[in-house]
Amino acid sequence: MKKKTLGVGIIGGGFNARFHIRSWVGVRDADILGVFDPDRKRAEEAAGIARKLEVGEAKAYKSITELVSDPKIDAVWISAPNFTRIEVMEEVVRALETGKGEIVGVCCEKPLGRNVKEARRMLDLARKTKLLDGYLENQVFAPAVVRGRGIVWARGAALTGRPYLARAAEEHSGPHMPWFWEGALQGGGVLNDMMCHSVEVARFMLTAPGAARGTLTPTKVTAYASCLKWQIPDYAKSLWDNSGGKTDYLKRPAEDFARSLVEYKDEKGNVVVVETTTSWCYVGAGLRLSMELLGPEYALQINSLDAGLKVFFSRRVKGKAGEDLVEKQNAEVGLMPVVSDEENEYGYTGENRHMIRSFLKGLRPSENFEDGLNVTELLMAAYMSAEKEKTLSFPPPGLANFIPAVAQGKWNPKSR
Repeated sequence: MKKKTLGVGIIGGGFNARFHIRSWVGVRDADILGVFDPDRKRAEEAAGIARKLEVGEAKAYKSITELVSDPKIDAVWISAPNFTRIEVMEEVVRALETGKGEIVGVCCEKPLGRNVKEARRMLDLARKTKLLDGYLENQVFAPAVVRGRGIVWARGAALTGRPYLARAAEEHSGPHMPWFWEGALQGGGVLNDMMCHSVEVARFMLTAPGAARGTLTPTKVTAYASCLKWQIPDYAKSLWDNSGGKTDYLKRPAEDFARSLVEYKDEKGNVVVVETTTSWCYVGAGLRLSMELLGPEYALQINSLDAGLKVFFSRRVKGKAGEDLVEKQNAEVGLMPVVSDEENEYGYTGENRHMIRSFLKGLRPSENFEDGLNVTELLMAAYMSAEKEKTLSFPPPGLANFIPAVAQGKWNPKSR
């Protein structure tokens, strides 16, 4: 495209959208010019953050169509809740097809869909309108991941052989918003919410820099899921209270702990393995991201809570609870790690920089809706494996139309 600076509109004004807005301090050649959220106050607040940070003269829009129709908007970031993604994308497409707007690209947060059918629909809609599409998987752009992967492949793999095992875990004490806890709205529990990160960043680390995703072919999936903490009566009551009686984990839980093992074959037929762990029942300083990459004579290790900055507060220091030290912060006193630049360290800055540069050059981003679809396929296979309690060959029969029991409100480990 001819423009040197991209005008970006964000659909959704909540927690995730604000991570993106704050990351824009490190993004060049693009301005955040608009925000739409059904909650007008939330949209105004998010737009105000963009203006305060001087990353664009953002304003709140009354509708998605109005946002897309503004000639200043060249691309949109979808940061709306999971259960609205299809509806949002369809409105974007209608605005384009009726000539009300003209944009070059669309980015969508993870997961691309709550199931394979939805993820495929998102991809088809992008193709239908010939939009450049970016899948917002921030962890593959995290500086530690990108740098560590580059070093391991350039030194360890080049001299002693490719890595054969990648581990990734994401753990915290639970989501912010009540809808995240609802299987039908979110698409599942922690497996859908966070394993989408873990399976993709682990796959990324096992793939040689510059190599296509297709160099690794998934062949088997094994998974386990349970609800370990949030069906305990006291904790189930807290979810009930926080949701105004809508979230009932005694009768209609979602999994708060899940593991998976994905076996791949590389282009030479070698077996490589991805092992993931995800949890909403981890109580530590806050969100913990950990990754490992292992090969014949080397190992890579990342832990987001091994922060370079730590602070200590005695029990006399009493203040408001918050998340000013680390996302999902669980304490206000004691010795605590501080993730000083979360937007950058978690990969938001890097992913947004990549998306913007790709769109300005007229190129499809390296992480796109096809990747989002592949991730969703792996997640649904994991749900199938957990429900059947056995290893499944990939892709298993019926994957295209599979809806997890938890997303249907029919899953309860205590009823078995």
